[in-house]
Amino acid sequence: MRYLLAGPLIYCLLVSCGERQAGAKNHIVLIQGMKFQPAELTVNSGDTVTWINKDFVDHDVTEEQTKAWTSSVLPNGKQWSRVINSSTDYYCSIHVVMKGKLKVN
Repeated sequence: MRYLLAGPLIYCLLVSCGERQAGAKNHIVLIQGMKFQPAELTVNSGDTVTWINKDFVDHDVTEEQTKAWTSSVLPNGKQWSRVINSSTDYYCSIHVVMKGKLKVN
């Protein structure tokens, strides 16, 4: 029984839960001055984007259209990463004027 349960878990960890693909790149978005910098970023499917809060106030990163994903609250100096597989707009739900865009080639 142990092996039957391990199979789906391993599949989730390796395939469906967003593991980076071979050759994938890391990209950094700084949260600074109440802006995402860069505000628009082009990546390849499977690349990882890491948002780093360099502001003195808390922020988050939330997918805009359906709220499909969101970070936790990011205090100054904290970061959050996500593997990106599709183009999307995102924003800070704490400061809704802060917006960003991810474009996948």
